[in-house]
Amino acid sequence: MRLLLVGGTTLTANVDGISAAGATRDAMFHTPSADLELLEYGDVALAPAVPISPSGCPTPAVVTRAVRELLGFDVSCIDAGLARETAAPTVDLGTEPGADVRENEPVANAPALFESTRAFGRSLPDDELLIGETIPGGTTTAMAVLRALGERAAVSSSLAENPLALKREVVEEALSSSGLDPGDAADAPVEAIRRVGDPVLAAVAGLIVGADAAGIEVTLGGGTQLAAAAALARHAGVDAPLTLATTSFVADDESAGIERLASDLDLALHVTDPGFDGRPHPAMAAYAAGEAKEGVGMGGALLLADRRDVPMSRVRERLVTVYDRVTERAPRP
Repeated sequence: MRLLLVGGTTLTANVDGISAAGATRDAMFHTPSADLELLEYGDVALAPAVPISPSGCPTPAVVTRAVRELLGFDVSCIDAGLARETAAPTVDLGTEPGADVRENEPVANAPALFESTRAFGRSLPDDELLIGETIPGGTTTAMAVLRALGERAAVSSSLAENPLALKREVVEEALSSSGLDPGDAADAPVEAIRRVGDPVLAAVAGLIVGADAAGIEVTLGGGTQLAAAAALARHAGVDAPLTLATTSFVADDESAGIERLASDLDLALHVTDPGFDGRPHPAMAAYAAGEAKEGVGMGGALLLADRRDVPMSRVRERLVTVYDRVTERAPRP
């Protein structure tokens, strides 16, 4: 199986308290570019440092990279509006970062972006694809899109305490500025992206639709953001089986409601517990406490380890190796 990792940016991440995907606001905009490098090379290259939260929790990319080092699966990176340059080889979609979701048209080129990734997905030779994402602030745009589609608007968070009240406030402003009421875009999923989404959602939804047309089996490695992409694909006519592979951290987050959302969208939900609870390692303790619950294909990578009968103890051992290697250059909170 090949992992397609889609990275991009939304200026929605500038909202104070909306995301923990970076030690500072400026660092946050390096996060997707750094995540692509981590997956490709095992460390950052052009990015100034490994992404960490303000409290010091590292990006989920270190978990996905640990599994990749054990299994050796292929990774293809897609640039869906990166704000900073990356050294990772990418499929460049030629798109800009998404604007703040509260603006009238945060993804003005959503139709073209969706069509380009639909064609790309349809052209792939794979029998099965795993799709992941990295975009700070993406759970808020996911909530807005789910509302526009008329779906259950429950999302998780990179923060231990999900700032749902703040996200709902932002989403209501976004719907108001776009002139959309909940459910107005049920028959126009690309319009939902254009008016209240982000470029990563456009790219992932297009990939799903294209892969479906080619008969490629799709697994979404992530949480509520990829569930929102699946909702877009469902509203675009995809009725094929889709799997959502996520972590126990998302599944245990009652505010995310991932089981109900997956059921609404007819997604086969696969939850993997990597056994981080009670471990003295700082990264494992931070994940177990609810930070960085998902992202960068972590749930999908853990599913691949499970499928290949790799014990989670080996994943944890390799995570320590990766963490020790990359944190030599990580900034301290």
